[in-house]
Amino acid sequence: MIARMNVGGPAVLIADTVRDLDAKNFAVRLITGLCDEDEADYLETQAPDVRAIRIGGLGRSVSPLNDSAALRELTSLLRDIQPDIVHTHTAKAGVVGRLAVQLAPIHARVIHTYHGHLLHGYFSPAKTSAVVATERVLARRTSRLVAVSTEVREDLLNARIGKASQFEVIPPGVKLGTLPDRVSARSNLGIPATARVVLLLGRVTRIKRPDRFAEAARIVHRETPDAYFLVAGAGDLEDELRNSMAGIPSTFLGWRSDIELLLAASDVLVLTSDNEGTPLSVIQAGLAGRPTVATRVGGLTSVVDDGKTGLLVDPDAQAVAAGLQNLLSQPSLQQDMGDEAQRQMKTKFSTRAMIDRHADLYRRVLET
Repeated sequence: MIARMNVGGPAVLIADTVRDLDAKNFAVRLITGLCDEDEADYLETQAPDVRAIRIGGLGRSVSPLNDSAALRELTSLLRDIQPDIVHTHTAKAGVVGRLAVQLAPIHARVIHTYHGHLLHGYFSPAKTSAVVATERVLARRTSRLVAVSTEVREDLLNARIGKASQFEVIPPGVKLGTLPDRVSARSNLGIPATARVVLLLGRVTRIKRPDRFAEAARIVHRETPDAYFLVAGAGDLEDELRNSMAGIPSTFLGWRSDIELLLAASDVLVLTSDNEGTPLSVIQAGLAGRPTVATRVGGLTSVVDDGKTGLLVDPDAQAVAAGLQNLLSQPSLQQDMGDEAQRQMKTKFSTRAMIDRHADLYRRVLET
């Protein structure tokens, strides 16, 4: 169960797990809501083979009326299905789903996955305190809690959400297709063949700090006029970012499924977020042999091996720009980091390992 299958890391991981869990041992139903108008639906754009039960009010937007209706519909659905395990993902589905299990009531084991958390960068202190209090209560009624990185787990434990014995760390598994050659990729996207290309890949929304990206891009452009910026993604701040990037060589691509083409055309990936779980874009870039410059926040320290597969910098536009300049001005360093990133990502983020660990978790939970 997930609030919505918008294009992004959680949707990719869930779709892969639904597809590849052993059908002889697991009968899986995916329950999800609807994406907002400014979001691309992963099931419609990239995974039409994955079937889902849709509950309209389960999406991102918070509405007491719609949320109550979603809770009633979900409670009725769980009574009909009588699942052995209910596995919720993301904050809203985690709340509504776990309440529905209690209200049904059904004798299901409950697992909740934190793909990140809402402890930093999302809400005011008062709202954050309310989120923490809610998560503490729900954790007591959850069989297992899954975090996508040790950093996410430690942040949650430090906030007294759950017990250490409840947690499992299951890193995401990521696949990447064959990359086209750089010349054809850049020709396809209309990028100068000799440009030094920085890729921003993901939602264009507040937590991702597109304003920080734009400021860093202006600094880099002043010092490196042949730098070029690709923005692949969309969100509520897309128009604002376009305006901020005026006069800077850049292309806004919207949501794209051809990640291999984008990475083939790029030299460096950049993340300027205030908070992250385990971003798949960094893993995908590493698999493509591309280093990352990212802010030192959330689970990024588990993905970027600072100084070896990329650079972790302070959450500041000047620091981001300096990191980008460092890599763009040193092709040999860029190549060395890209090679090491490829080696590490292949070892640490296997899709098969992720699915096998989920299957093992489900079996163990049913034995308790």
